[in-house]
Amino acid sequence: MTQFNDAELTAAVIKSFDQTPSPRAKFLLQELVKSLHDYVRKTDLTFEEWDYAIDFLTRTGQKCTDIRQEFILLSDVLGVSMLVDAVNHRDRDGATETTVLGPFYVGEHKVTPHGTDISASLPGERMFVQSRVTDLKGKPLAGVPVDVWHADEDGFYDSQKANYAAEGASSRARFITDADGRFYFRTILPCSYPIPTDGPVGQMITQTNRHPMRPAHVHFLVNAKGYEPLITHVFIDGDKYIDSDVVFGVKNDLIAKVEKRGGDAVMPDGKTSDGPWHLMTYEFRVKPGGGMAPAPLGTKVPEHA
Repeated sequence: MTQFNDAELTAAVIKSFDQTPSPRAKFLLQELVKSLHDYVRKTDLTFEEWDYAIDFLTRTGQKCTDIRQEFILLSDVLGVSMLVDAVNHRDRDGATETTVLGPFYVGEHKVTPHGTDISASLPGERMFVQSRVTDLKGKPLAGVPVDVWHADEDGFYDSQKANYAAEGASSRARFITDADGRFYFRTILPCSYPIPTDGPVGQMITQTNRHPMRPAHVHFLVNAKGYEPLITHVFIDGDKYIDSDVVFGVKNDLIAKVEKRGGDAVMPDGKTSDGPWHLMTYEFRVKPGGGMAPAPLGTKVPEHA
């Protein structure tokens, strides 16, 4: 049997994938081997450390259920999710910045009239969101479906709750832009919230003295025909965690100033509020192109960021 030193071993493993039918799969596997072997060499990895790593990954898989995906959470907190997003959206050409879809997009949302309070049944400070979709030159785009969703004031999405199937959606909807590319709705002011910390990924965050918090944000999926789908968040300026998002999702272009208004202030649609409210204003710029908006992760609703 041929014996290998550490360098020869790496070359032999890489060569073992030479007959892979798919050129892309062959490339990905061989590059993975290079990176993993380089990591072992650079760190002089011990047997105990490798055993711990295998146990950590095993526990990560065991934590996954039909309503939780701990590996996505691991990808998020290591910055891999945002890195994959970044390398796939390098050339923005002035288009609004992207972020990851996240696990709480549950598929097509119900088309909802402009001005609807999508969080009417929930407690919280009220917020009015007014927005517009344009091309890169500022031309308004009409008839564009825009999905929105966000967490409640306790940091939970509707799909995380046990009564979701019975009670249906809240804090999520689909709007269709008008002739001027606009859409608007009422909701509650979202808050910052922690990712789940009761699994191996949470233990890693705790043991490395990282905080588990995400800054307050609203998700948007803009799916204009003839343009690249835009998947993004809009973050609330001034949030305590805006500079330290545990999943590294914040970009300067995605931070919106949210203005607090008194109860006597008339809302942009001419209606009044029962008390003080907040105004979020944001304009989305989309880039010409094609493609489909990503589907949710099957029928499962993984629990993470």
